[in-house]
Amino acid sequence: MAIPRVSPADIKTRVDAGESITFVDARLKYPFEHSSLSVPQALRVAPPAFDVSAIPTAGDLVVYDSDPAEVVAEDVAAQLAARGARVAVLSGGLNGWIAAGGATATKPAVGQAAPGADAAKG
Repeated sequence: MAIPRVSPADIKTRVDAGESITFVDARLKYPFEHSSLSVPQALRVAPPAFDVSAIPTAGDLVVYDSDPAEVVAEDVAAQLAARGARVAVLSGGLNGWIAAGGATATKPAVGQAAPGADAAKG
């Protein structure tokens, strides 16, 4: 099943015009955990199962990830389409959304330990 792609600029225009778009964050564990940004109010589906059963299928859905080829987002979108959802994949993922000037929300990110932090515990 071919899943349509939508440009960040087109979706931003629709969001700015007041259209109700539900974003679905399908980033893999590492990119999600190590980022402090997301699309505001995006619904999260987490690996490895990417269970989409809790995602409402009414309205327009846009799935994004952090892979330049949007492979994970396409898989999640295909699951949603199989449930009858109107769904598209965001071209360029979260980085494309940010580059287009789309709104972002902050979230906690996993930080790296300071150098020598394990030795200090010793």
